[in-house]
Amino acid sequence: MRTRIKEFRARYDLTQEELAKKVDVRRETIVFLEKGKYNPSLKLAHDVATALKSNIDELFIFD
Repeated sequence: MRTRIKEFRARYDLTQEELAKKVDVRRETIVFLEKGKYNPSLKLAHDVATALKSNIDELFIFD
């Protein structure tokens, strides 16, 4: 799985820490999501997409 989280974070000038606080996870979780090393739960994917004013399909690319 690939993600566009980093790209969307840059659009809104958010750090990994700031995004993590918005979705109530640790910064490391955001790091792992961005690197594609962690498959999020549906709730987490939804929360990240909402925080980045996007939708799950735009952020997560399932290969």
